[in-house]
Amino acid sequence: MSRATQPVARWVPVVTWILSLIGLAISAYLAFAHFAGKQYLACSSTGVINCGVVTTSAQSYFLGMPVAVLGLAHYVVVSALTSPWAWRARSYWVHVTRFILVVISMAFVLWLVAAELLIIDHICLWCTGVHVATFALFGVMVSVAPSQLGWVSGAGGSAAPPR
Repeated sequence: MSRATQPVARWVPVVTWILSLIGLAISAYLAFAHFAGKQYLACSSTGVINCGVVTTSAQSYFLGMPVAVLGLAHYVVVSALTSPWAWRARSYWVHVTRFILVVISMAFVLWLVAAELLIIDHICLWCTGVHVATFALFGVMVSVAPSQLGWVSGAGGSAAPPR
């Protein structure tokens, strides 16, 4: 049995795809720098802002995988799911998957920010770029997904006007 989704405002697919592509680009750069060496990070290496310290810390790995690679893989999938074509998908589960992945990524970003601030004592500006893109994507998705997926009544101004 397939469930129907409600339309979203026309700006939603464009904004979510742009945010995803930003996250993808920065994640690709961080993954490249992870393997090529921190000397390729265009970032301060003194003071609190120090990308090299953050990207080579113990917290830059999750379950043995570099966080940069996980971020890249995540944003490849999310970029596909936030593409304008995916927003037009008839499958209810495409839309549910997109929402769930964004929620999970936001939780992971909160952990990474806490690790930077409380454990590593340094901040990576490139990582912060991914965190900001993820947070913005999360904000858009939380504002539209519940109505789009039929989890709440009323669109709160998020649905597209009738055609």
